[in-house]
Amino acid sequence: MHKLARLDHRYVWHPFTQMRDWLAREPIVLVAGRGAVLRDVRGREYLDANASIWTNLHGHNHPRINAAIRRQLGKVAHSSALGFANEPASLLAARLVAAANRPYAECEMRSADSSMAARPKAVAQEAGRQSPLSRVFFSDDGSTAMEVALKLAYEFARRTGRSRRPRFLSLASAYHGDTVGAVSLGHIDLFHRAYAGLLFKSDTVMAPYCYRCPFNRAKPERADARDYRRCNWECVAKVEQQFTAQQRRGDPYAALVVEPLVQGAGGMIAQPAGWLRQVVQIARGHGAQFIADEVMTGFGRTGTSKSEVRSAKSEILFACQHEGVLPDFLAVAKGLTGGYLPMAATLTTPAVFDAFLGDYAEFKTFFHGHSFTANQLGAAAALASLDLLHSAASAQARRRLEAALAPALSKLWPLPNVGDIRRVGLVAGIELVKDWRTREPFDLRDRVGIRVCEAMARRGVLTRPIGNVIVLMPPYCATPAQADRMVEVLRRGIVEVLGRRR
Repeated sequence: MHKLARLDHRYVWHPFTQMRDWLAREPIVLVAGRGAVLRDVRGREYLDANASIWTNLHGHNHPRINAAIRRQLGKVAHSSALGFANEPASLLAARLVAAANRPYAECEMRSADSSMAARPKAVAQEAGRQSPLSRVFFSDDGSTAMEVALKLAYEFARRTGRSRRPRFLSLASAYHGDTVGAVSLGHIDLFHRAYAGLLFKSDTVMAPYCYRCPFNRAKPERADARDYRRCNWECVAKVEQQFTAQQRRGDPYAALVVEPLVQGAGGMIAQPAGWLRQVVQIARGHGAQFIADEVMTGFGRTGTSKSEVRSAKSEILFACQHEGVLPDFLAVAKGLTGGYLPMAATLTTPAVFDAFLGDYAEFKTFFHGHSFTANQLGAAAALASLDLLHSAASAQARRRLEAALAPALSKLWPLPNVGDIRRVGLVAGIELVKDWRTREPFDLRDRVGIRVCEAMARRGVLTRPIGNVIVLMPPYCATPAQADRMVEVLRRGIVEVLGRRR
């Protein structure tokens, strides 16, 4: 065993890992990377098929992000945001606000010029009634970004008289982070039940999980279940019923909390088109705010706009924007720095910001913060990442990779243990089942997802499962050939573990 592996075994406790299993074998020790390729301590190379747990956008060792961090190192690495401002964080806040509001701002500009093509109706309606995102609160990771949104929404509801004890509604199989507040919004029993005694109660409503929806009358087909579903939007009706029931109890919800378009840790549950827009309209109709958890889905992960050809500068970067939804709180992290450094941000509206303004003696301050809030190195990396995202080359690469991923994934349908393939942009979840005709799931104790990913690693492709769902989420720099190889290695891993037939 390599000496670094021995040190890991002796001292390191890994997240979401059964350490007895971990200690039974030599781990892969990664020491270098470039582009979509990682290299271990023994010189073996691997394709990074889940972008280093959904964080890496542009590839490893990117020269422009490296250079931005080096430039900032020559100035200052960190100074406190408690009482002081800094250059890169100020620039980044302005850039984030512009990116979050861009489709709606464009709508307003275009509506003033009748000679220009109209923006989609849903975006126009949203821009007309929802305040823009205007303030940015920096934090450290996705959990803390959601914790900020939760605390702000809670206190806003109290200060505006909406509720003395604000309640929140989130989806079944929701995962919004590991801090106590974020865990309280989650509804994955395996992850969260151990901490039940620490948590506040939040309510849950069914997720739009078309593949396993009890209201979907369609028989299994060899296609994404969203494409052949037969239902009457009962999942939307359930949200309406939940809001109405809570309103009748005289304690309306403060906010609806959703990962837009795709629920990540819940199993890459992809929402059917139109679902998000409908449920946000319901929430707003009942006076509730909308918290968008875009920790995983932000910064181009959910693909390019389907409605029109865009320039790189106007590229959609957030999942909400595909449905013309402007949230009250937008939580981002993971890809914010291009996968380089831990940094997060929570964007919100003027109304929320104003609720915390007052004389010092009123103590209306938002009493929350972190030692590394608005860290300069993270902000410098994030600015470089945004520059790359808005470049024509990056936009074209994302479109090219998305176009390659779809046909590559279709090659998995002949396997009898592939039940559903859910893809949204450059996010893909492949759900493995005992038999696609019955949708019968494997018992988690069988470790099917883990065993397939281990088989993939032996063939030089790294990813991590969510139960029996295999995730593919390549860095944007991955080539079509690399995407093909990721899928082919996944196919071989499934065959190795489960065989070609039952």
